[in-house]
Amino acid sequence: MTSWIDTHCHLDAPEFGAEAAAVRDRAARAGVVHCVLPAVEPGNFRAVRALAHAHGDSYALGIHPLCTPRADDGDLERLDQALTESKDDPRLVAVGEIGLDYFAPGLDAARQELFYRQQLALARRHGLPVILHVRRSADRLLKHLRATPVRGIAHAFNGSDQQADEFVRLGFKLGFGGTLTFERALQIRRLAVRLPLSALVLETDSPDIPPHWLYRTATERAEGQPQGRNEPGELPRIAQTLAGLRGIWPEELARATALNAAEALPRLAPLIAGRVGHSP
Repeated sequence: MTSWIDTHCHLDAPEFGAEAAAVRDRAARAGVVHCVLPAVEPGNFRAVRALAHAHGDSYALGIHPLCTPRADDGDLERLDQALTESKDDPRLVAVGEIGLDYFAPGLDAARQELFYRQQLALARRHGLPVILHVRRSADRLLKHLRATPVRGIAHAFNGSDQQADEFVRLGFKLGFGGTLTFERALQIRRLAVRLPLSALVLETDSPDIPPHWLYRTATERAEGQPQGRNEPGELPRIAQTLAGLRGIWPEELARATALNAAEALPRLAPLIAGRVGHSP
């Protein structure tokens, strides 16, 4: 069985609830040998840490831009404290999920940037890479990265060729997941093929960004068909789509993306050593 790394999975999300262990077990049986679990605010720092330790995975700590309306300056202090307390925990691999979101309505752009800048500084101080939320915000994210250089993963990347190239130049890997399974996602599919294989990592963002086989249109939802819940166990099928687009064997994609993930998140390397590739 080919083994895979899911570099972005919210296993602690309410959509999973008490099923989290079963969800993770299904993913393991599908060949997902490791998941990176990013936090979104101090209230779930303990949850992602506990899940990572329970299932042999890893985690990141950060404040998501969508959580900035209810965050306060004390949350940045709590993040700093949590990073300090976990500095010797080998399963802490990044600061994240952090970034900017200029798509969701009602968010204060200046407040988002304040939290983003401060968290980049914390990542630098603690010697950790970052996991970035990129939603119609690539140029502003890049501007601050040039001022406060760190490396990491640009999660669910959906920008231009020029923005993609600049993230790669700055040492980032770009995350691809369920969106590329849609035939109409022409730009993302083109990027996933054009970029060097060394720039790509795989992710699900589960329970969000369902692949096309789980997606329900607004009309279907209105007719009573529930939106399919994405899970880390969908990653192998998503990866098969990417391998097909690039014209390579899945095993080659699995090895390359695992190496890329460990390069982006150096603490990940010993956690996945000997676990990725093809096994009987």
